[in-house]
Amino acid sequence: MNLFDPIVPPDRQHPNFQQALLRLGGGELDVIQGWAEGFEDRDGKLVKEFQTTFNSTFWEVYLHGLFKDYRHEVDWSHARPDFWLKTKHGEVLVEAVTANAAQDGQVEWAKKNGFDEDIANKNFWPLNREAIIRLSNSITFKSKKYMEEYRGLAHATGKPFVIAVAPFEQPYFQYQYDRAIRALLYDIYVDETAHHKNPNAYPNGAPDVNLGFVKKDSGAKIDLGIFLDDRLSHVSAVLFSCVGTWGKAIAMSEKPRLGTIQSMWGVGEYGQPTMRMMPIGVPSEGISDGIQIFHNPMAEFALPREVFRRQGVVQHFKTDRAWDFEGKDRCLMLRLPQTFELTK
Repeated sequence: MNLFDPIVPPDRQHPNFQQALLRLGGGELDVIQGWAEGFEDRDGKLVKEFQTTFNSTFWEVYLHGLFKDYRHEVDWSHARPDFWLKTKHGEVLVEAVTANAAQDGQVEWAKKNGFDEDIANKNFWPLNREAIIRLSNSITFKSKKYMEEYRGLAHATGKPFVIAVAPFEQPYFQYQYDRAIRALLYDIYVDETAHHKNPNAYPNGAPDVNLGFVKKDSGAKIDLGIFLDDRLSHVSAVLFSCVGTWGKAIAMSEKPRLGTIQSMWGVGEYGQPTMRMMPIGVPSEGISDGIQIFHNPMAEFALPREVFRRQGVVQHFKTDRAWDFEGKDRCLMLRLPQTFELTK
């Protein structure tokens, strides 16, 4: 299965796929093909959807590569949900979804030249607010799908159910790290704006704020903290990454090319951001770097932490005392690939 051999005409190709065709000599294509190896195309649409809709299929291919790297077996005998994992720590069901742009919103591939003004000024609230709204839509959709279509399936009974979500809802989505998803699930919003305005007041990083809700442009409210009661008790956890993107494949490539990978990693007890720079062609991260697991303390069937436990994977959970986490001492927070093409 060759994802990059065009089978649809150019006028039907997704802009991200068209960009991929310009990099046919790049090592990242080999990385992505490696993720796809062994993916069972049950409905015969994988390549077509990769070339026409791109992001949602790319995310599924990435997840397949991730699960292979963990050596989790995928049982392909049922078409729903997307992945039926058989791990050393039990069986797990995973449904993949992406957060996409609103109907009238700016699509993620339509970036402006240079940085967005808010991002340049370290005002991340507009980006995070939009991400919260779009992530809420995606998780709610898959939650309903489980209740209506999956819950009664014989092979789904009594197993943890995980929603794996990636944000592609706006340009510069990669800057959100865990800010939007933590607010949505736990009503814990990390107020970076307050920290940047007065860093001396917050020596350990940005403060946590309980917002309660966010408002859509229409004025409708979206409740935050959807893992704080039993309304989503059928969802065991959310697997999230804002860096499971094309840049991941570039960062994993072993083929040298002109360019660099600039990345930010959390280090130390509080996950203090630290910048790194590596040349392309020297792998600077693994496939699981940037993955975050948000456990639902109200889950009917808890996801064992051992299933995705690995250095660099952040897991969020509730103890008897407070919200806690593991893995922030070596976690990928942000990646900015810079590639250059020589012109004559």
